[in-house]
Amino acid sequence: MSIVLPGGVPMIFCWCPPTTSAEWKIISGGKDYFLMGSSEVEESRCHDEVQHRVILTHGFWIGKYEVTQAQWESVMGENPSSFKGADRPVEWVSWDDCQAFIRKVNSGGQVTVALPTEAQWEYAARGGKYSHGYDYAGSNDAGEVSWYIGNSGGHMHTVGSKAPNELGLYDMCGNVCEWCSDWFDFYTSEAQTDP
Repeated sequence: MSIVLPGGVPMIFCWCPPTTSAEWKIISGGKDYFLMGSSEVEESRCHDEVQHRVILTHGFWIGKYEVTQAQWESVMGENPSSFKGADRPVEWVSWDDCQAFIRKVNSGGQVTVALPTEAQWEYAARGGKYSHGYDYAGSNDAGEVSWYIGNSGGHMHTVGSKAPNELGLYDMCGNVCEWCSDWFDFYTSEAQTDP
C-alpha cells in the first residue's frame, strides 16, 4: 500500500498478517505465534529479553522502510538529521516529535497511522524467520540485512540498501533506532495475546 504524505512525498507500507492467518502459518511453518524476545544463546542478547510466545490476532500495515528525511521534511517542514540525504532515515527525533509527525499525517484524512507496539515491531522485524534459527531479520549474516557498527562507517545509509526480510521490510535491524507506541517493560516467559 502506498500513501501520499502531506507535502506530496509517497510512503510505502507492507502488510503483516495476523499470526492466526493461513498466510502467516505458511511463513512460520504452521505456528500461530511468533517468539518475542531472544534465546539465551543469541549474540548481543540483553537480560530483559526473555523469550515468550506472542499471538497477534489482527494484522497491520507498517512502513516498508524507516521514515526518510524527505518524508519527514515533507510533513514537518524541517530536517533534524545529522547525516543528510533525502533517502536516508530521519534521525534525532524524539518520541514526541514522532507523535507530531503522526498527527500531521493523520490530519490529511487519507489514513490513520500510528507507531507500532513493541510486539508488532518485533513481529515485523523478525519477519517469520527469527523464530526459525536465524539470528537477524531474515538472515544469519547481519551484514546482509543491516547496517551496524561493524559495517556502517559510523553513519546512516540509504533505506532499503540491504536485503528485506520475509515480510518485505527493510532495515529492521540496524541503521537507526526506532520508536514504538508503548512503553519499555521486562518480558516474562508467559505467552501473550495482543500485548
